[in-house]
Amino acid sequence: MLLMVSDTTSNARARGRRSAGIVLWRRSAGDIEVLLGHMGGPYWARKDRGAWTIPKGEIEAGEEPIAVAVREFEEELGVPVPAGRLVDLGEVRQSGGKVVRAWSVEGDLDPETMVSNTFELEWPPRSGRMQAFPEIDRAAWFDVPTARTKVVTGQRALIDKVSASA
Repeated sequence: MLLMVSDTTSNARARGRRSAGIVLWRRSAGDIEVLLGHMGGPYWARKDRGAWTIPKGEIEAGEEPIAVAVREFEEELGVPVPAGRLVDLGEVRQSGGKVVRAWSVEGDLDPETMVSNTFELEWPPRSGRMQAFPEIDRAAWFDVPTARTKVVTGQRALIDKVSASA
């Protein structure tokens, strides 16, 4: 028996998923800059526009969203969240239905020191070979207008909230 899963079914699954993350920002020459991570893996390797994200991760049952946000920042960037006041930015819904809860914090870090955790993926497809890829393959600081063009569309509102409140 062949079971077909429609796009609406997988979208329904995504709608139930929730993530939490941190938007790190700093002031540079009077402007606000935000730190974004470029998504790792072969699908994103040659993409730039819409291929950047805030450090975030999925919330499992029983976990506190803020604890997940702090943990995922450290796992995806390899450094702890800079000390500072975490400001609740609320939630946004990404195009696939995932809800992202985020906090912002002012701070600084050198993206060159970033070391991300990895995930395994069969690559090339149907090859039977599993390869490890970083969740975030690089991080960079962007001014707000540039960040808005680089970040996943559903996270633009988070960048806007940081810019408006900084």
